[in-house]
Amino acid sequence: MTDLVPHGSRSVILTVAQVVDETPDARSIVFDVPAAMGEKFTDYQPGQFLTLRIPSDQTGSVARCYSLSSSPSTDDKPKVTVKRTPEGYGSNWVCDNLAAGSQIEALPPSGVFTPANIHAPLLLIAAGSGVTPVMSILKTALRMGTGPITFFYANRGENDVIFADELRALHEANPGRLTLVHWLESLQGLPSIRALATFFKPMATTHSAYICGPGPFMDAVHEGLAKAKFDHHNVHSEVYNSLSGDPFVDVEHEEVSEEEAADAAQVEVELDGETHTLVWPRNRTLIDVMLAAGLDAPYSCLEGECGSCACTLSEGTVDMENSGALDPDDIADGYILGCQSRPTADNLKIEF
Repeated sequence: MTDLVPHGSRSVILTVAQVVDETPDARSIVFDVPAAMGEKFTDYQPGQFLTLRIPSDQTGSVARCYSLSSSPSTDDKPKVTVKRTPEGYGSNWVCDNLAAGSQIEALPPSGVFTPANIHAPLLLIAAGSGVTPVMSILKTALRMGTGPITFFYANRGENDVIFADELRALHEANPGRLTLVHWLESLQGLPSIRALATFFKPMATTHSAYICGPGPFMDAVHEGLAKAKFDHHNVHSEVYNSLSGDPFVDVEHEEVSEEEAADAAQVEVELDGETHTLVWPRNRTLIDVMLAAGLDAPYSCLEGECGSCACTLSEGTVDMENSGALDPDDIADGYILGCQSRPTADNLKIEF
């Protein structure tokens, strides 16, 4: 087998250490990480995802984002869990082709579906393979945090429950702290908004909610949380969209010209604890300007669909061409996508 070569400076070649069959249609892929890239792939945040470069006969490759089901606090190696979907080229390729010893190109962990306070009371809500990032958060919070956790997990039937044995073990090991609720459509039907609201209501003023699952399920959960009087600031959801571009190829960025700088905005960007003051031309995106300035800006798809470049706008205003990875509550909380945002104010402050 010929060793793969990265297509850009940000990506790395991972070797599959192990493949674990979780259910008849879901597999976990455990990766060995090259020593040179170890910290980037082991010092991630619970709830983040990897972007994998999947070969394609038609387009050469496709990029797909898969959540890490491993925890940086409890697992030595990063692991993604992938469930087959009927028309999902990426998920079927991963499940059919990856085995121990296989190589695949990946971008470092990314995403903002991570708990702001690991000690806070948490309401974790998942359906189907949406359990993947939620599992990462659960294991991390149980190991590193102190607050009570309620985990509501919906599936079609008992055989569809991913991580069933691991969840049972975590529940038994954390009596009084972890409340685990399985909702099976085969027994209880689809969860209604009224039933969800009734279940969520006792936690409305104390817990932060983190949700991942199919669109209709997430819509019902959002309505249930609203009916239960959850503050939208305490509701966080993970949304995936297929990427059409190639985030693995390095993008060239021209320096800001004198003409562009003449009527440009000024922005203070806080990144990794450091503040940078940049000139931000009106026709450029924030990520473009940061990369042109030599900053290690977080990004993946540059299409507004993955959420890797989400950041908080604390001063000023922007125009976003595509806000696909953000829901209305995210935008209300001040989140913007750096790859889609152009300034509409003279002075701005942004925090990653």
